[in-house]
Amino acid sequence: MNARFLTKTQFTGARLAIKAAQRTRSNMRMAARSEVGLFFSTSTGNTEAAADWISQKFGGDISDPTDIGEIDVSDLEGYSSLIVGAPTWNTGADEGRSGTAWDEVIDEIKDLDLSGKKVAVFGCGDSSSYGDYFCDAMEEVYSAMKEAGATMVGSVDPSGYDFAESKSIIDGKFCGLPLDEDNESDMTEDRVEAWCKQIAGEGVA
Repeated sequence: MNARFLTKTQFTGARLAIKAAQRTRSNMRMAARSEVGLFFSTSTGNTEAAADWISQKFGGDISDPTDIGEIDVSDLEGYSSLIVGAPTWNTGADEGRSGTAWDEVIDEIKDLDLSGKKVAVFGCGDSSSYGDYFCDAMEEVYSAMKEAGATMVGSVDPSGYDFAESKSIIDGKFCGLPLDEDNESDMTEDRVEAWCKQIAGEGVA
């Protein structure tokens, strides 16, 4: 029917019906989203490179790697599971350890509802020059996700790493996957591949 021949009431009703249908389709898309969300932020490009490796090695449906600063944080609630990564830039800091967009959204993440979602964290650090703070920011992101109700997976045995200290050691293991592109870039691919298999087995899907 041509809109020119509708009465004002009919036209308004039709317009509202169209908007309602659009909202319903949008909500259905969000509810039906079954892919894993892959998010990072970076200072030098190392964490983005790591996210690219993960996107290649993860066997399930996964989003393109996206900088956490480019989305509305509430969008994280729409994914079935999450893989998130941060570098450690502000060494020795208790808060704002990554020196990236993560520092701006950590408090917002704590207020999300991520209950029922599996979340795995990865991080980049320098075990040689900054071995006393190796991948410290990983724990900060981990704790925020956990506070939001997520089920955290992906812990890694530290025995294969040479470092002094890390805030990301929880109960004797790294709380996620640590990567060192500055000193051990030749190990990144194998570490990522093994970890992706691990977290898939732990329910990230």
